[in-house]
Amino acid sequence: MKNIKRFSILALALVLALGVFSACGKSGGGEEGGDDSADKTITVAASPTPHAEILNSISDALAEEGWTLEVKEFEDYVQPNVATTDGDVDANYFQHVPYLDEYNQQNGTKLVAVGNVHYEPMGVYAGQKKSFDELAEGDKIGIPNDATNGARALLLLQDNGVIKLKDDAGVTATEEDIAENPKNIEIVPLEAAQIPGSLEDLAVGVINANYAIGAGLDIKGALATEASDSLAADTYVNVIVVNEENKDSEKTKALVKAIQTDAVKKFIEEKYNGAVVAKF
Repeated sequence: MKNIKRFSILALALVLALGVFSACGKSGGGEEGGDDSADKTITVAASPTPHAEILNSISDALAEEGWTLEVKEFEDYVQPNVATTDGDVDANYFQHVPYLDEYNQQNGTKLVAVGNVHYEPMGVYAGQKKSFDELAEGDKIGIPNDATNGARALLLLQDNGVIKLKDDAGVTATEEDIAENPKNIEIVPLEAAQIPGSLEDLAVGVINANYAIGAGLDIKGALATEASDSLAADTYVNVIVVNEENKDSEKTKALVKAIQTDAVKKFIEEKYNGAVVAKF
């Protein structure tokens, strides 16, 4: 009886050992190109307008190359980078490089831009006041509360004579750089997505084009916009972003190749009528 028990124990140990070796063999196979290489879905985090719309326009082109595109929409400017860093998505498309650089610096992340796509002229939109001439003492002007877009807004206000910034302010301008404010305008920093809905409480609002489009605002009706051939147009081009370790991956190459095409240029021109400008 004791010998039978010993044999049973030895047999059980042998089965368990074989199970472990088998599992290790399967794991190694996956690393050599099994599960990972079979993943043909490209997941991208994006702002709804125009980013997600532009991405959805390339879905068929990617499908012809064997890829499935999945677009996850986000309303804010933080979560897409978080999702990319955490590996919940393969890439994101919602931001320009100055914002990306600021985000990396503040969060210790290693996200990189891998392809230019488009530029969105920032605009000044009427709220309680319908022109710059109507601005009065103490009026409130809403601007985006993130550093890079806030600087853009201040520069645009300066270009239209509302304020004057210090000579060395440039693309890093903040409210502290306002040297002259003849009408004592109150600059009100707000979450970028909230400005269109806050126009009734503001004299005017400086709004990113994607949020203006989403709110049904016509860029041709803006009081002022950034010029398409300006420094801002080159500085604030919106880009495809991935984790640094994935910058040369097949998914990244396929995504950038599919979006930087004449077909996408035509789509942008016809759909956005100047509110979005291709920059590739």
